[in-house]
Amino acid sequence: MNLSRRSLMAAATVSFGGALGALFSGAAPAPAASARGYGPLVADPAGLLDLPAGFGYRVLSRAGDPLRSGEGTVPANCDGMAAFAAGDGGSDGVRLVRNHENRTTAALRVPLVDGLTYDPYALGGCTLLELAPDGRVLSERVALAGTAVNCAGGRTPWNTWLSCEETEDRAGTSGYARDHGHVFEVDPADPRRSGAVPLTAMGRFAHEAVAVDPYLGVVYETEDAFVEPFGLFYRFLPSRPLGGPGSLRAGGALEAMRVPGLPNLAVVDRPGAEFPVEWVPVPDPAASGTPIRLQDFGPGGITHAQKLEGCYWGGTGVHFVSSYSRTREGSPAEHHGQVWFYDPLRARLRLDVVFGPATDIQLPGDSPDNICLAPDGGLMVCEDGGGAQYVFGVTPGGEVYPLARNAQDIGRPGAPEWGEFAGVTFSPDARTMYVNAYAPGTTFAVTGPWH
Repeated sequence: MNLSRRSLMAAATVSFGGALGALFSGAAPAPAASARGYGPLVADPAGLLDLPAGFGYRVLSRAGDPLRSGEGTVPANCDGMAAFAAGDGGSDGVRLVRNHENRTTAALRVPLVDGLTYDPYALGGCTLLELAPDGRVLSERVALAGTAVNCAGGRTPWNTWLSCEETEDRAGTSGYARDHGHVFEVDPADPRRSGAVPLTAMGRFAHEAVAVDPYLGVVYETEDAFVEPFGLFYRFLPSRPLGGPGSLRAGGALEAMRVPGLPNLAVVDRPGAEFPVEWVPVPDPAASGTPIRLQDFGPGGITHAQKLEGCYWGGTGVHFVSSYSRTREGSPAEHHGQVWFYDPLRARLRLDVVFGPATDIQLPGDSPDNICLAPDGGLMVCEDGGGAQYVFGVTPGGEVYPLARNAQDIGRPGAPEWGEFAGVTFSPDARTMYVNAYAPGTTFAVTGPWH
């Protein structure tokens, strides 16, 4: 959706199913004062980040600045991120692990560091920021290097970060020396303890995000495939479930989701619709000859969806996002974004949220991407579409409000453009929201009167 279309059509409405409460399971209801969020956004005199009155921000890091470690410069394309407590409950501050979605042409690569590098010809990876209890940046260094297109990922119950490569490039292509399309574990307490080891049993495909079942240890994975046939939704059954740091290296079984009679999730447009789910073994998780989404899953086929992105555990199941669906790109139906919920106890899939069609400029526009739980029990949604770019909140009551707008114009004179948001996450005490402006690469800490 380009800016002129946004001007004419505005942004998207949001439809919620009657079972939306499960989306916010376990959270206390938001107070009545939060029904409309935090009020209108106020233009930032510094031209960086527009926020509601009463909120403020601190710039923690900017692409191109020197890393405090002396290892090089802060890499570009800041993407998925998670915040971890340093010390008991964060008494010693916060550790932020941040992905860098660098492709082959990135101007600011993740610097290569001995013991943390997988493929010296790949430009992506992760950096680690350590923050004092008062929010000051104490250190900033490389946590993983030599990986490619590190988009999103997810945290584990044992407080490590799973960084996902959103590519299927093999050794010998794109200048790479090793195969890519893997998940890597990063230990924020000591990155050298985790090293740069691909978790090959979790599959080789265009990974986007993961979520770990904190009760059974099952890892759910989304595949962000741009072209038809689109990506799949996976589960990985570890050989050592909930085994702690390094346990995923022990391997396991990879399966893909099949919804009988539903070859593509895009055709579902009724929030609250439920479907039974089957899990089918992936024939070749390493995709040694054929990409997984093109492999033969038997007479029942497999279920696809365009742009499977955000993925997180909440309440009693896993939530995942389809950012959009476009018929001109081969999808069987159109939508501006969906949020799905999978209940592993019932083996049922439910459509919870549908974005679109366009009606109100204050509501989320095209392409919801990274998502996290908000302090009031609702959601924070990073927008990744055309025109102005927002972080939107969704209250437990189903109302949508703007929380932040990227004010950094990266376009040309007369053709403004704003980079997407990514990596939204909250501090362990829920008092600070951290979020990245993908371009220009900027990491913000946002504080204010959170409900």
